[in-house]
Amino acid sequence: MRLGSKPPVLGAMTMIALGLLTLASASGQTAPAKPLLSEQAFQNVTVLKGIPVDEFMDTMGFIAASTNYNCTDCHVEPKVEGDWSVYALETPRKATARRMILMVESINRNNFGGARVVTCYTCHRNLQGAPKITPSLRDQYGTPPDPDPNEVEITRQAPGAPSADQIFDKYLQAVGGAEKAAALTSIVFQGTYQGYAEPQAPVEIYVKAPNQHTMIVHTDGGDRTTTYDGNHGWMAAPAADKPFPVIAYSNGDLDAARLDAVLSFPAGIRQALTKPLVGSSSIDEKDVVVVQGTANGGHSSIKLYFDKQSGLLVRQVRYADTMIGRVPIEVDYRDYRDVAPAGVKLPFHVVTTWTDGRSDVQLSSAQTNVAIDASKFNQPSPPAPPKQ
Repeated sequence: MRLGSKPPVLGAMTMIALGLLTLASASGQTAPAKPLLSEQAFQNVTVLKGIPVDEFMDTMGFIAASTNYNCTDCHVEPKVEGDWSVYALETPRKATARRMILMVESINRNNFGGARVVTCYTCHRNLQGAPKITPSLRDQYGTPPDPDPNEVEITRQAPGAPSADQIFDKYLQAVGGAEKAAALTSIVFQGTYQGYAEPQAPVEIYVKAPNQHTMIVHTDGGDRTTTYDGNHGWMAAPAADKPFPVIAYSNGDLDAARLDAVLSFPAGIRQALTKPLVGSSSIDEKDVVVVQGTANGGHSSIKLYFDKQSGLLVRQVRYADTMIGRVPIEVDYRDYRDVAPAGVKLPFHVVTTWTDGRSDVQLSSAQTNVAIDASKFNQPSPPAPPKQ
């Protein structure tokens, strides 16, 4: 969900539609071992070539967040739900978007040695339509906005700041102690999931140490599944939600799937990132300690925010890199509860926000150290159509 006046993309399923141009392969085909590239998956891709499908989707979300446009602001609106073919049709705004992407690439190449200094957001800044060209006196002389804690960038260890290991030790103590955290080997959660403009749906989450994770959302249209098996990740969704029944994760999205798996276990906190630096900020007027590093996969940066008083992890911010810019993803952890018999505190409310949507998971129960069938972490099958 976007918090502005107009959501640029209506949740996860329309985010996919924004950039989709038409499937070049048959519906129902399972994802191959090697991720499909954009020009292999879709027709009429002329600029955003050579990138995996999941990065192509992230790119569409970046454009939407920059311009405050919805899917059908740029694409022809389908008359039949699930008809992705119309997204291949040409429109004036699609042609403009291609020219803008090439223009930005040229600016960076000719002026900044190819470094990504300028992006769509540099000028548009969530403004629908053309960027402003006249300075705003209200902005110039008004009260500056509060600093965004997500934009904190730590380039060196803050003087006098505790080490990352000290922050992690305090976190483990806050959740029940390092020994109890290390004894946690599996968790089965149940609760509800709510996405943008969607009704609540039952959700099941299966996690197995050290880094396996599956979430199944039981929607009226069919199950929506995300899985990380310890090495590979996938997303499966009904045909009405996504143009492909199964999409393989790559690069930054694969890092993200691994992070969700690792951070499901408090003891995995040290495996979340490498090259940590420590700084500080505030969230909702509460002081937080920020540990910033590289996701343990090497494709993206990550920031972990810990409540300065309690020591609990309250936020994760990570980034998916695209051809045209970094896509931020924020995960907020709330409502920590003691889980018996493990004796470990776990967050029962997890809100994930990204450029084109928001998911709100409210958990109701957690079973710890139970047997989980290994098949739960296999590549998900294409969802069956709902029974009529």
